Amino acid sequence: MNNNDPLLQPYRLKHLTLRNRIIITSHEPAYPEEGMPKQLYRAYHVERAKAGVAMTMTAGSAAISRDSPPVFNNILAYKDEVVGWLKDLTDECHEHGAAVMIQLTHLGRRTRWDKGDWLPVVSPSHNREPAHRAFPKRLESWDIERIIRDYADAAERMQAAGMDGIELQAYGHLMDQFWSPLTNELDGPYGGSLQNRLRFTFDVLRAIRQRVGTDFIVGIRYTADEGLQGGLRKEEGLEISRLLKDSGMIDFLNVIRGNIATDAGLTDVIPVQGMRNAPHLDFAGEIRSLTGFPTFHAAKIPDVATARHAIASGRVDMVGMTRAHMTDPHLVRKIIEGREEQIRPCVGANYCLDRIYNAGAAYCIHNAATGRETTMPHDVPRAPARRKVVIVGAGPGGLEAARVAGERGHEVVVFEAADKPGGQVRLTARSERRKEMISIIDWRMAECARLGVRFHFNLWADAAAIREEGADVVIVATGGLPHTEVLARGNQWLVSSWDILSGDARPGRNVLVYDDAGDHAGLQAAELIARSGARVEIMTPDRAFAPEVMGMNLVPYMRSLQRLDTTFTVTYRLKAVDRDGDLLLATLGTDYSDLEKTRHFDQIVVNHGTRPLDELYVELQPLSTNQGAVEYQDLILGRPQQVKTNPDGHFQLFRIGDAVSSRNTHAAIYDALRLVKDL
Repeated sequence: MNNNDPLLQPYRLKHLTLRNRIIITSHEPAYPEEGMPKQLYRAYHVERAKAGVAMTMTAGSAAISRDSPPVFNNILAYKDEVVGWLKDLTDECHEHGAAVMIQLTHLGRRTRWDKGDWLPVVSPSHNREPAHRAFPKRLESWDIERIIRDYADAAERMQAAGMDGIELQAYGHLMDQFWSPLTNELDGPYGGSLQNRLRFTFDVLRAIRQRVGTDFIVGIRYTADEGLQGGLRKEEGLEISRLLKDSGMIDFLNVIRGNIATDAGLTDVIPVQGMRNAPHLDFAGEIRSLTGFPTFHAAKIPDVATARHAIASGRVDMVGMTRAHMTDPHLVRKIIEGREEQIRPCVGANYCLDRIYNAGAAYCIHNAATGRETTMPHDVPRAPARRKVVIVGAGPGGLEAARVAGERGHEVVVFEAADKPGGQVRLTARSERRKEMISIIDWRMAECARLGVRFHFNLWADAAAIREEGADVVIVATGGLPHTEVLARGNQWLVSSWDILSGDARPGRNVLVYDDAGDHAGLQAAELIARSGARVEIMTPDRAFAPEVMGMNLVPYMRSLQRLDTTFTVTYRLKAVDRDGDLLLATLGTDYSDLEKTRHFDQIVVNHGTRPLDELYVELQPLSTNQGAVEYQDLILGRPQQVKTNPDGHFQLFRIGDAVSSRNTHAAIYDALRLVKDL
């Protein structure tokens, strides 16, 4: 252990000693069951506590009132039964030396009226939040009194659960809807001047302190600059920071910059891949310098070097590495043990947050155990007996299978037809914005090297080569190839999005990108073509384009494509293509009627997913003991595969990832982990 490492120095917050300077900031991974943090939620936080994080903050945020219905499957802090569940979580994290807090909020207008109990959304104005589209009721005095009381009730519950403290959420939610001139149109004591707009916050703090006393830790995560015309300005944010400190009711400031009312605003607050690391760190440092008060901060601090700089430079007292801990929950332990090179890197893909905002649970794009801690291991156990595992394909799924088999102690051999590993990830990482994706491959190659996995590149494996290896288990991870046979006629005139991304096809001048897969490849191809100076139209038969990219990842594409004057067309289907001289004549239809029309382009690019490269799998089936069959019940319950349908077979045979069907990187990695962990 490096005792001089700034990240590993303890920090005293009031009466609480935090064992190092790394925290997990409040976030809602959407794991609660019926609004309660039950077994999975607890296991998720305990895994990170065991590995040495100083403090884990639960919820992002827990709802304190019934008219703050959760839209991200949040914890329901307004229910008394939450106390027992949170006490179990807190006690277990405490056993491993980690402090535990929770973030409390009233969402205000950042929710919907048709969730929960169908109560009206409330806010200090009738102005709708673009992201959730609900027109709020303007708060009445009795609403304000009730909500203040709800905050105090919730804080008292958290203290009863034995938590180390609470954090109030004041960016985009009700509390800072009072602060911002854009969302506060009240008269009298709660509207108008900055002091009046802050009155609600200080009334809440006074009510909380009356319930929990002066020793219980209370902090606030807030925006000190909305970055919106007419919104909360930096000068006001600095004054708010000073007033919060001087109130004597707050113990720490957790600073953010920006607004979250739109996808674009949210993405600037929590940047995704291709965007600058730690963009608001200097601003947080300015707040700390001004106030001399305990200051926390998190916003795309994905690596240890950036986090170490944040502490060593004195910009913050505690640094949040939340998405980084979703990727590698053992991050702190690896720092302590001098194994930083083994930390699984966060690649900023934002699959985690985009899933939450799409009403799903948070999963890391390349750690399939996160959010599945009750069924999937972060530390893969050794197998009772050593076997020989042969893997065909060195994409993300194949490499994960190789890594996990290596951790199990098996002898592992990988065949790859290309000269480099990576598969589709290597292709997608050719785009500047997505270059961080290659770390998914680089990390696994380093781990495979540590584990003694043998690789054969530039080798097209066939059944004879597999037989020569004398494998006990064969895993086919050959991926797929683009599918462009989508038309009634004219398929020969199409090129795939992969052709564009790889450089095998040069961009045309007037190009239709027909995308009904809705993933990154279509938008990446469109952007590359548009950057060449071509006129580009993206068309989809769906009612919205690129649904698999999801909100926050869509933002950088839109900023680029709109600047490049790209046209977006929804609800039209490409039906046929004919040659018309030097041009292509596209016949377009729609699923909504029998309408048809034609348009001319000089290039038509199709993004329609992949079809499995499964020839080797089919060839190997009769040579295998299970003929490729998988017992799904055993797979789901974490038991070894025991199917034996061919007594003359020589090895077990499985396939994973796109070699099965067109899905995504996370699916391929999850396929590999849950299969191979039991081999």
